[in-house]
Parts: sequence; structure tokens; C-alpha cells
Amino acid sequence: MSERLRPEVLTEFLRNVADGDYEVADLLPEDYARAAEICERYADARIGFVDAAVLSVVERLGERKLATLDHRHFGLLRPRHADALELVPAV
Repeated sequence: MSERLRPEVLTEFLRNVADGDYEVADLLPEDYARAAEICERYADARIGFVDAAVLSVVERLGERKLATLDHRHFGLLRPRHADALELVPAV
């Protein structure tokens, strides 16, 4: 999906995070190692650190759903704990 969030949607989301409506997971040392593996594995697809770090946290938490507008990259990635991630919103 090539659309970007409107500024007011992004700011509302950030306020929701600040209010505790969402839990934000910090990166752990092992997430950096896993992110490096993901970057190496998907080098041809130009997967960057942020996407690789997100996938490493998703794997660590055992999550199967991921909220993202970046279906192009995350549609390629194969987590260790599932055949694929369920990307929301669906395209």
C-alpha cells in the first residue's frame, strides 16, 4: 500500500501509545542479532533495520498479526514461528 498516514491519524496513534492503549516492546540484545540475520537473508529485497527489528520482536513475542502499511516488504518476510504473518489492515 503506497498511502501514508494523514498527520492527524499518526498523532492520534502516538497519543494512544502515550496513554497506554498499546504496549510498545523494546528491542533486546538478541533482537539485534536476529535483525542482522534477517537483513542478510533478505538483502536482495533491501529489507532495512527497522523492518528486520520489527520482525525479530514479532517472532520473540510469538505474534502472528502485524499492523503495517508496508505490505510489500512484510509480505516477503517469513517469520520463524509461522508460515506467514497476517498483515492488517488487509489490502
